[in-house]
Amino acid sequence: MTPRTRRLRDVLSAALTAAACLLLPFGVLAAWAVHGIADTGRYVTTMAPLASDPAVRGLVADTVGAGIVHRLADDRDLPPSAAPFVHSAVRSFTTTEAFRAVWDAGNRASHEAVLKALREPRDGPVTVDLAPITERVRHELADENVPLAGSIPVRHTRVAVLEPEELRGLRDGLRTLEVAGVWLPVSAGVLAVAGIAVAVRRRRAVTATALGTAVGGAVLGVALLVGRAALLADLPPGVSRPAAAAVYDALTAPLRHVAWALVALGLLVAATTWLTRRRATARQASPRTAPAALPSPDPAVDPTEPSQAQA
Repeated sequence: MTPRTRRLRDVLSAALTAAACLLLPFGVLAAWAVHGIADTGRYVTTMAPLASDPAVRGLVADTVGAGIVHRLADDRDLPPSAAPFVHSAVRSFTTTEAFRAVWDAGNRASHEAVLKALREPRDGPVTVDLAPITERVRHELADENVPLAGSIPVRHTRVAVLEPEELRGLRDGLRTLEVAGVWLPVSAGVLAVAGIAVAVRRRRAVTATALGTAVGGAVLGVALLVGRAALLADLPPGVSRPAAAAVYDALTAPLRHVAWALVALGLLVAATTWLTRRRATARQASPRTAPAALPSPDPAVDPTEPSQAQA
């Protein structure tokens, strides 16, 4: 192999490895968006632990309590002293198992409505009917002997989740993610294998690919931290920062685990490859001791004849 060919192969291997490591974080993000966020079952499972988060429970209690007080005030003359009692009752309800079931039902209903709107071409906002959830809340509060629970009106109130202008952009984004979530990880893997196969020194190429994988995982972890800080900094007034942080952390928990796994796997493979390379180099550099040669018999002497000393 000529020096020019070796140089060209090294340059091509480095380019393929760099491209694979650059695609890796984007591929992980796309796969997470498609298989984690865009899947209703996984989304509900991811959001389920938030029903036990104090910040989320407080936000839900304040929102639901205000809605119940408003509806009761519209239907009857509600004394001012009843509002704190209703808020306290709802806040107590958020600590029960029934609230966790209502929380899962609400997340499932809203997620299914958004996915249906994104995958079916239609105009108009995405709405969710809160009547089934309100009915369940009223039933659970009545079982807990909460006063005025039976008077909570159950109306088919549709709450807008997404507006039409937001829906169009998200529909295009979902289609792009569904393609990228499959092809970006596959492309990263193919480029990495090709970079190792083209390399002249393949053990060194494996080490570079492993280190690039670790760097990609670290970049993904840093991006999650930056995104969290940016999200909390741009929250509109009145939105609970602890609740928003809890939701963000719950949604991105799989990404954080993958980022740490990439860092650990990359460093482990790089260290293993480096150690095997050092061992192979030391083995080649060590002097080989050849076995001692036996003295060859003198061809001029016939071993069958007696020696002069014997004579």
